[in-house]
Amino acid sequence: MKILFLGDVVGRAGRTAIAERLAALRADWGLDFVVVNGENASGGMGLTGEHAKLLLAAGADVVTLGDHAFDQKDMMRFIDGEPRVIRPINYAKDAPGRGFRLFEDRRGRKVLVAQVLGQVFMKRAYDDPFSAVETVLRAHPLGGQAQAILVDVHCEATSEKMAMGHWCDGRASVVVGTHTHVPTGDVTVLPGGTAYMTDAGMCGDYNSVIGMDKAEPMRRFITGMARERFTPATGEATLSGIYVETDDRSGKALVARPVRVGGRLSQSGPKEG
Repeated sequence: MKILFLGDVVGRAGRTAIAERLAALRADWGLDFVVVNGENASGGMGLTGEHAKLLLAAGADVVTLGDHAFDQKDMMRFIDGEPRVIRPINYAKDAPGRGFRLFEDRRGRKVLVAQVLGQVFMKRAYDDPFSAVETVLRAHPLGGQAQAILVDVHCEATSEKMAMGHWCDGRASVVVGTHTHVPTGDVTVLPGGTAYMTDAGMCGDYNSVIGMDKAEPMRRFITGMARERFTPATGEATLSGIYVETDDRSGKALVARPVRVGGRLSQSGPKEG
């Protein structure tokens, strides 16, 4: 199975890049399943139902969220009617939506997608991510109920993401970090057969401060004072993420490659490396 995961979509620039490029990537790369993290797609904070529909129509099979899952209030209602949008499994217990779900690719193969929030350096004390993921993986053995399993680890600390990767090694096809908006250079297949990347980066304008127009973040760092709200940068976006090929029988990763398409960053894709 050929799987593409794209990191946090940031603002209009990220949405435009998804809308303009994802369908062609599906065709050119023969993709079977695409997951997109959309939690910053609407004004840089959260995701509206309208923008979720745009990402799905553009070619995403599943959209994951994060700590900004419900910053856009209409998502509270939208998510219960759209099973292809996944919020973190260890979010508030009464939150709408689900943190994992089994899907099918276009050939009928089962793909489990789960998302979990980390605890280190995060603003809220979320439930233990490791026990949350353990419960899901134990109930859905790789190569059994699911031909592929992807876990989106949305957190700040690289150490916590790495620990989750090793915790899931051999039990998930892909473990990929999101949230920090900077693509890391550690794409690998772990010893047990799990493709891993500490952070997928963002789908946004990299002439920015993590996707936001540079002026206000720089002002706050230099003066310690806020003058305006953060607003997403509007230049050409780079689609950033990870491409993985898996074995249908075992569910384990055979190939893992970084993805960077368009915009300012050096380009990479499935055929490189």
